[in-house]
Amino acid sequence: MGLTANFIYAVAFVLNSILTVYFWIVIISALMSWINPDPYNPIVRTLRSLTEPVFHKVRSVIPFIVVGGLDLSPIAVLLGIRFVQIFVVQSLYQFAAGM
Repeated sequence: MGLTANFIYAVAFVLNSILTVYFWIVIISALMSWINPDPYNPIVRTLRSLTEPVFHKVRSVIPFIVVGGLDLSPIAVLLGIRFVQIFVVQSLYQFAAGM
C-alpha cells in the first residue's frame, strides 16, 4: 500500500475507534438514567456532558423519538453510530485496500 492508502486506513481506524468508545459511552449513559445516580458526581457529569447534546439534537430532529415518556434517543444514536461504522468506515477500509 502507498502512503495515501495508509493514511486513509489510519483515518478509518481512528474513526472506528472513536465511534466504538462513544457507542459504549452512550450505553453507559442510558443505563445510568435508569438508576438516577448523584448528579454532582464528576463521572456522571462527564457522561451527561458527552451525550446530552447529541440526545438533544436527535430529539429536536425527530420529535416522535420520545414515546409515552420513554426517551428512545439513545437507541437512535446507537443505530446512527453503527450505520457510520458499517457504511463510512468499511468504505474507507475498502477504498484503502483497493489503492
